[in-house]
Amino acid sequence: MSVPGPSSPDGALTRPPYCLEAGEPSRAFFKIFRQNQVVLLDTLEQEISKFKECHSMLDINALFAEAKHYHAKLVNIRKEMLMLHEKTSKLKKRALKLQQKRQKEELEREQQREKEFEREKQLTARPAKRT
Repeated sequence: MSVPGPSSPDGALTRPPYCLEAGEPSRAFFKIFRQNQVVLLDTLEQEISKFKECHSMLDINALFAEAKHYHAKLVNIRKEMLMLHEKTSKLKKRALKLQQKRQKEELEREQQREKEFEREKQLTARPAKRT
């Protein structure tokens, strides 16, 4: 690395730090320049990776928020499904009771008809038997 040149009384450099002088070969200048570029590129890559990491953290936070939202939706759907299951079970029980009641009523009506038929049969005039 080259050392900056002499400074003037007001503190300003009299020549740039990488000034090509007659005795200084240009290869050394470019080698230093290349090294500085490599250091700069490495630093820039590190900063880019930090920036990407920050963005990925934001993405992860968004994904967690979205997952929490969908989890809440699933919980609500599950509650609703349980409620619907209970309602359908109650309706099935009620339908079964109504069906049994209707069958019982139909059986009673049929028995009543048979009784009425028998009564009418008994009330119908029959010819008397001759002995």
